Amino acid sequence: MDLLEYQAKSLFREMAIPILPSQRIDNPADLKKLKIPYPVVLKSQVRAGGRGRAGGVKFVENTIDAVAAAQTIFNLPIENEYPQVLLAEAKYNADRELYLAVLLDPVARRPVLLGSREGGMDVEGSIDQMQQVAVDQEFSPFYARRLMLKMGLQGDLIQSVSSIVEKMYRLFVQKDLDLVEINPLGISPTGEVMALDGKVTANDDALGRHPDLASLSGKTPSSGLVGERRNLYTADRPNSNSKLLHSPRQFDPKPESSISNGESLELVELDGNIGILCNGVGLTMATLDAVAHQGGKPANFVNIGSLHRYDAVNALRDRADAGLELVGQDKSVKVILVNILAASKTEEITAAAVAYLERKARANRHIQVVLRLIDSDTDALKKGLGQLPVQLTRTLDEAAKASVSSAK
Repeated sequence: MDLLEYQAKSLFREMAIPILPSQRIDNPADLKKLKIPYPVVLKSQVRAGGRGRAGGVKFVENTIDAVAAAQTIFNLPIENEYPQVLLAEAKYNADRELYLAVLLDPVARRPVLLGSREGGMDVEGSIDQMQQVAVDQEFSPFYARRLMLKMGLQGDLIQSVSSIVEKMYRLFVQKDLDLVEINPLGISPTGEVMALDGKVTANDDALGRHPDLASLSGKTPSSGLVGERRNLYTADRPNSNSKLLHSPRQFDPKPESSISNGESLELVELDGNIGILCNGVGLTMATLDAVAHQGGKPANFVNIGSLHRYDAVNALRDRADAGLELVGQDKSVKVILVNILAASKTEEITAAAVAYLERKARANRHIQVVLRLIDSDTDALKKGLGQLPVQLTRTLDEAAKASVSSAK
């Protein structure tokens, strides 16, 4: 689902990405109550590209010209789409224009940052200048700064533009998006940066997790993990029986955990022997990639979601315990890789693993768990784990390698 520009910019505003003063125009008469000082630019709100070349973007100096321009734009189809809304926006004098994007690369199977020093309407003609950086580990500002250096930016622009990219990436992950694009990012003569146009593509199968996005299109949210991301791991397996399963009632979090009743866990089945339990779409993708890179095959995965709402006592432990049960119910699973980033909640995650393995031991089920724990006292944890089949790792690569080795 492609959002319209004014909708994309409302998301930019939430992320503190700088945008110009603007106003939605539902009919030409609205311009008589325009709150933005002239001159302004009127933009057709359609999903097609090339609005400027098609006549869907006009600069106006006064109300009379604005009303006349709006009437023209409302009656101008662009790729057979008539605008239902226009965007009136303050005029901006840009000294330079850049192109920036964060997108899901279906070939690399990971998020990719894109950037070019040539933005605007001519960006397609400068595709050879497009730089990219694949996000192959947990995201950090390093990735954004690396893109800035590859683009050849210097001085204060490195910090100001990389800050924009970091916010774009956070939006990309938080909203389960397929694309966040700013074209162009305007740079004023004084070095100020401004998102002059924006495009956001949401994933239809993730709308059930984001009713605010679903309301923009009027679509009925679908349940399930992000479908596009799920398909990335089954597209090259034509005989795969991959399917999305909702957790049975006995795997739901316990009542005392105070987790929303509507947040049942979901399992995506693949065809390997390594189960994966993570929190967050981006982290789940990265973990799947890391296992594949080490030559392993995921059997399934569960994303327990954002941790910010698991503040009640034992809430995260119960959620992780339920996820372990769901991932481990497949008899082909030999190892479960737990990659849940929650430095302050290590004890809860470990407690879930201990409880799960003790139950499996009593049931005579032999299964191993690999825990990726950051900034924790591994020596103390090892003592608490005793003889349980748990491996502790600090990095994702170490966790993936340990999982693949144990699954052989």
